[in-house]
Amino acid sequence: MLKVGVLISGRGSNAMALIEAGLAHNYPARVATVISNRLEAPGLRFAHEAGIKTATVNHHSYAGREAFEREIDARLKEAGAQLVCLAGFMRVLSPWFTEQWRDRLINIHPSLLPAFPGLDTHKRALAAGVKFAGCTVHFVRAELDHGPIIAQAAVPVMPGDDEAKLAARVLEAEHKLYPQAVRLIAEGRVNIFEETVFIEGALAPVATLFNPVL
Repeated sequence: MLKVGVLISGRGSNAMALIEAGLAHNYPARVATVISNRLEAPGLRFAHEAGIKTATVNHHSYAGREAFEREIDARLKEAGAQLVCLAGFMRVLSPWFTEQWRDRLINIHPSLLPAFPGLDTHKRALAAGVKFAGCTVHFVRAELDHGPIIAQAAVPVMPGDDEAKLAARVLEAEHKLYPQAVRLIAEGRVNIFEETVFIEGALAPVATLFNPVL
């Protein structure tokens, strides 16, 4: 059973999805701890109510980023975390931390990377006029929103979409994609070769999607 540590800063909806996935008897991972840099993060309450160990590590309480990250590192190791999932953790991690957890640290980003890294992904996607948006689970590297891609989910951009509508559609996909990616890792099916992920037994969809529909 893979022990997972989740880092959040806000509502923690993806943390909730991972916790709920872990309740299934045939799911090979369990959330061991949820850590936030903000005491008021709503996701902490949900995790606590689910019986998950929680902690707050306020970045304002530390002299620098390294001290802050070393405390998070200690809390993760104390909980026995074997994999760390970023779930709306709004702090840029240092090369020290990303190397400390290299290939054991993943993130979910609300775009089809490498398109639209960083913030305001839905606003930028709409401005670019793309016909598909989506989300990406990837291993974390020092460069923001970079690293080997594990899995992606695509959703259509609909006529009349605004940021809120598109964000809601993408978030629904995130809640399905993140637990699936963690499952693949927990089952030992994810391998990295030359910064590309290969998944044992994985099948790609055979259908081509068109938007607008032909």
